[in-house]
Amino acid sequence: MDPIIRFENVHFTYPEGEREILCGVDLSIAPGSFVAVLGHNGSGKSTLAKHMNAILLPSSGKVFVRELDTADETKLLDIRRRVGMVFQNPDNQIVANVVEDDVAFAPENLGVPSEEIRQRVDAALRQVGMYEFRMHAPHLLSGGQKQRVAIAGVLAMEPEVLVLDEPTAMLDPQGRLEVIQTVTRLCREKGMTVVLITHHMEECIGADRLVVMSNGAIVADGSPAEVFSQVELMEREGLDVPETTRVLHELGLPTETLDTESCAALIAEKLR
Repeated sequence: MDPIIRFENVHFTYPEGEREILCGVDLSIAPGSFVAVLGHNGSGKSTLAKHMNAILLPSSGKVFVRELDTADETKLLDIRRRVGMVFQNPDNQIVANVVEDDVAFAPENLGVPSEEIRQRVDAALRQVGMYEFRMHAPHLLSGGQKQRVAIAGVLAMEPEVLVLDEPTAMLDPQGRLEVIQTVTRLCREKGMTVVLITHHMEECIGADRLVVMSNGAIVADGSPAEVFSQVELMEREGLDVPETTRVLHELGLPTETLDTESCAALIAEKLR
């Protein structure tokens, strides 16, 4: 299956900066997959995300969405219809005084007919579990609810890919849980491609694939269990690993499992 997003030897430096932020990144993302990108602040993960729908363009190298070159200005609208972005602060993404009006904003700007907008708005709000709040004022919602409305606003554009750039950074634990459950469900039940940028280890556990970035380069790439099993590498990068992985590593046992029951079974087998 052809990748839905493809990076080819991408380098990037901000115009006012001297340090290279992306250093020859090669990355392919499969349709329908849930990919988490983990890294400490300054690792380049948010810059990577902004290349996925042409908010930023490579200094050198290429990024393709399907086979559309993000550097081709004539394809910009097509690219942004395919790849929707959700950012850290939901307050910065909400533009209307009523939830359903906010979700309708993007498709209205795309010239979608009114009747179809109504259908898209209702469907998007149902997908994120916010339909019953459609007539509420966004500023009265919790942080997690606001972020789910922001996700609905992107879904109403009917993208193929949902890219979330640290969407839980400003949320409390309950809000973080709501958002991660929502995007996981969108991938698993709706087949949407999800790219989650985060520095929270626990948000990566349910992903199909975990990519770890450091100083503008990819330093690990595999299933969450495979990547977290590289305990020394993760510690060098200042990143946590699941407690189950750490315990198995310290006992010298295989670390291919992340769930508590399998971990307990391995330890019980060793103690026999």
